[in-house]
Amino acid sequence: MTNHITTKWLGEMAFESTNPSGHTVRIDAGPESGGSGAGLRPKALMLSALAGCSGLDVASLIQKMKLEVDDFKIETIANLTEEHPKYYDSVTVEYHFTGSNLKEDKLQKAVDLSVEKYCGVMEMFRQFAKLEIKILYHHK
Repeated sequence: MTNHITTKWLGEMAFESTNPSGHTVRIDAGPESGGSGAGLRPKALMLSALAGCSGLDVASLIQKMKLEVDDFKIETIANLTEEHPKYYDSVTVEYHFTGSNLKEDKLQKAVDLSVEKYCGVMEMFRQFAKLEIKILYHHK
């Protein structure tokens, strides 16, 4: 299967990138790089893709396992190298679950399945970065 994305220059430092879903994403540089900051930064977008990919897996498993979760968020903290080309050499992915009836063992299994088996973006990141996975439970 092939994904085909078209990314069109809008002038200055802004681009619009299509997605197979039919939605578009605006990409822009910050003012320090000649942009207006009116879009997402490419490297940061990679972290959103990582969290989104794994988040979709976990959300699907939460529903399949009929788990009660009031709130679920993923914090992604990445270290950028200092030399060009700058890339992420280490990434911490924190899964935060909030609820009054959290089944920690099953949530752990859901995260493990995403990290080790399902998330293709996680596998891509594994090729160039050291990954650290943390799960935090916030009981109400």
